Amino acid sequence: MSQCDYPSAYVVDTHATRPPLPPRLNQGRQRGKAMQTVLIMLVALALSGMAIEACFIYHLYQQESAASASASKIIADQAMTPTKTPSLIMPPSKPLAHLTDGQDVHHDNEIMAWSMNAEPPLYGMKYIDNSLIIQQEGYYHIYSKVFFHDTGFFNHSIHRKTERYPGKSIPLLVSRKYSEQSSRVRSNSYLGGVFHLTKDDALFVKVSNTSKIVRHKYFENTFGAYML
Repeated sequence: MSQCDYPSAYVVDTHATRPPLPPRLNQGRQRGKAMQTVLIMLVALALSGMAIEACFIYHLYQQESAASASASKIIADQAMTPTKTPSLIMPPSKPLAHLTDGQDVHHDNEIMAWSMNAEPPLYGMKYIDNSLIIQQEGYYHIYSKVFFHDTGFFNHSIHRKTERYPGKSIPLLVSRKYSEQSSRVRSNSYLGGVFHLTKDDALFVKVSNTSKIVRHKYFENTFGAYML
């Protein structure tokens, strides 16, 4: 007490702030665990995305490889094998035929043979013994093309057999060529013309030597006719 028997007075500063409380250990640990969990989830998500992307690229590569192999096989098979022609939706108004070479045929020494595996356009005519057989009298455009090794003498012709002139065949179109080039040189011969033909006339293609015919692709050797 003071000298005047009054109680001592204490001055209180109302503007003073309280000292900050220390952080609780439990709250800090919980925040650390939460951040660690989020980080683990983000890493796992990133790894999952990379794995999915790698699987997608692998499957895409496998599909492209399979497609490339399939395309290569188709090209190799079609190099010499004739492609089947779909059935005629609307038959033509006049006879026609277009024949091509193929692996299923075997040429004679001089007479060319033609493939039937490709189901070639053949309407109003017959194909018998390497010959086209006319079924209707009229004027026809006849043609033939061959691809051959241009060495020495080569003869390419279209012949006709008819009951009106029994015996040997009648040459309708002829191409002759002589070359002194090496065996690596290749050439083409094309014949075409219009003729009056009668029923049962037979047309066929003859060359000097069928061993000189190049049979790399089926459409390089052709034979056909159509009525005008």
